[in-house]
Amino acid sequence: MAIFLTKESKVIVQGMTGSEGQKHTRRMLASGTNIVGGVNPRKAGTTVDFEGTEVPVFGSVKEAMEATGADVTVVFVPEKFTKAAVIEAIDAEIPLAVVITEGVAVHDTAEFWAYAGSKGNKTRIVGPNCPGLISPGQSNAGIIPADITKPGRIGLVSKSGTLTYQMMYELRDLGFSTCVGIGGDPIIGTTHIDALAAFEADPDTDLIVMIGEIGGDAEERAADFIKANVTKPVVGYVAGFTAPEGKTMGHAGAIVSGSSGTAQAKKEALEAAGVKVGKTPSETARLAREALAG
Repeated sequence: MAIFLTKESKVIVQGMTGSEGQKHTRRMLASGTNIVGGVNPRKAGTTVDFEGTEVPVFGSVKEAMEATGADVTVVFVPEKFTKAAVIEAIDAEIPLAVVITEGVAVHDTAEFWAYAGSKGNKTRIVGPNCPGLISPGQSNAGIIPADITKPGRIGLVSKSGTLTYQMMYELRDLGFSTCVGIGGDPIIGTTHIDALAAFEADPDTDLIVMIGEIGGDAEERAADFIKANVTKPVVGYVAGFTAPEGKTMGHAGAIVSGSSGTAQAKKEALEAAGVKVGKTPSETARLAREALAG
């Protein structure tokens, strides 16, 4: 079992024929992902050869789904075209759209997020500006390195791509059911709460690791959700304990105002919900080990 992405997932890549799309399609194929097609209206009817694997290119997401049964799309489309690509995926009612592109205008994200809602949320959006998600040993949709961990019983949800990789590596001997990089933009499709609910319902996830960062109130809202709905142990880490208050930091969502949004405030909210919070990624990994040994 895993959440959102399994070995049965049939994946297409919007923007597969571009340089980033080709590079990461090659990596996803090498890690065992079942990639059944790419999408580029200008190159429909052609194929791309990835070390002996011929992947067909379709003119639209709908066409690709009809031909292959695809149920996941990974979006490697330049930021100015991302909104149109995601809306196309939503119109095709593909169940999962993983939007890797960074630099997408918040207004564009707000538009396609609202559009998905207006269509009944038949398409789950992960991202934008995220590393994607991986169910180790099963499937990998995005840019997460596939060789730094193994299958296991920890679920990971993270705002930060780099910290996703570090936590996967720190706990590589224990392994993960699914790792979800949700992205750090102010508006994102899938939230901490969405992933927490899915991990809570997954019988093969025994422990959840949640990585947040300063700015906004996503972690405080997640703490409220954990308190009310999550029975499995949760371990957390909040990036930004050394950040000066009142400064906008590197990640788009990381704006600190007053005490809300600070790492300390988030840590306290999570601890009040029974979450053990590490001050460093390594300490968080140690707490995860202790919780699993429990």
